[in-house]
Amino acid sequence: MPEVTEPPVSGPGTLPSTNPNHLVTRRRSLAKAISWRIVGSLDTLLLSFLLITYLGPVFGLDHSTGEAMGTASLIAVTEVITKMVLYYYHERFWETRNWGTSAAGTGRRESYSRTTTKTATWRIVASLDTTLLAWLFTGSVATALSIGGLEVVTKLVLYFFHERIWANVAYGVVSSDAPGRSSGEPVEA
Repeated sequence: MPEVTEPPVSGPGTLPSTNPNHLVTRRRSLAKAISWRIVGSLDTLLLSFLLITYLGPVFGLDHSTGEAMGTASLIAVTEVITKMVLYYYHERFWETRNWGTSAAGTGRRESYSRTTTKTATWRIVASLDTTLLAWLFTGSVATALSIGGLEVVTKLVLYFFHERIWANVAYGVVSSDAPGRSSGEPVEA
């Protein structure tokens, strides 16, 4: 049975897709969330470890290498949960917006402006999350701000390329005029 598309967000009072040329499945949003979380968590783990180890003593934290890795791991592992949820909803929000997309055969094309704007909005949400988690696990506002601040730079670059790669992947993008699909059909994930 061919995969059928779904409305951008589910629930009572949900608006229909704003782009009549393509629909994006929840499976695609979930796949993007998982792939980004792997990249993002590895970046957070490395940044947290390096900053706790080398910058932490400047801010009054005295961690051994093992303790620094343990704290960095707590930040990265907790972030997996919080950011998976936040990323999924960020992605679903953007799929309710038609701006910056166009039909491309049976798939769709996303503009650089859309990718750049998605990158900026995600980075704000995600860096606040990382900063709060770093503060929770280190107890140091200065270390938390350092981790969150440096992550802005590394993750802006990583996220932009992640979005550009996904902009060229057809998985989970279904044309609304696909054969066998009527406009009133529900979308399955």
